[in-house]
Amino acid sequence: MKEPRAATLDSLAVHRGRAFRTLRDRVRLPNGREATMDVVRHAVSVILLPLPDPGRVILVRQYRYAVDRWIWELPAGNVEPGEDPEAAARRECAEETGWTARRVERVGAFYPSPGYCDEVMIFYRLTELAETARLALDADEVLEPRIFTLDTARRMIAEGPVADMKSALGLRLA
Repeated sequence: MKEPRAATLDSLAVHRGRAFRTLRDRVRLPNGREATMDVVRHAVSVILLPLPDPGRVILVRQYRYAVDRWIWELPAGNVEPGEDPEAAARRECAEETGWTARRVERVGAFYPSPGYCDEVMIFYRLTELAETARLALDADEVLEPRIFTLDTARRMIAEGPVADMKSALGLRLA
């Protein structure tokens, strides 16, 4: 049996930016009621678990303007239009960590905030890494990669330097 879904009655673009767009939609919900919903439309993203060897992971220390602080996190990035998510994982690994991966394995996919955003985060384990020479950062990226033991990285969740949910979840999947 097919589950009922919402029907979009009207849609207004509120914001269009580089990373996402925001819509205000008038919808008829599966229960028949009408409502106005604000929705963030975001590209699929890839979250990386780069493991240079068993028991060690590469994290990036990154400045995050929205929270005005430096945090340690798993490398991540958006999938470009027409790009395969696995190819995006390989690209982001090289760009943000300076390492390339021979092996890439999908380990899960999750919605970080399905109450208002359609972003899907796909988690990849990257192994058999080879170090490249340099990072290739986007203009808005300020980060530095460093290798930690998985035990240390997981402790950093409780202690606070790892403060984002994608990294906390990803380190549990490593």
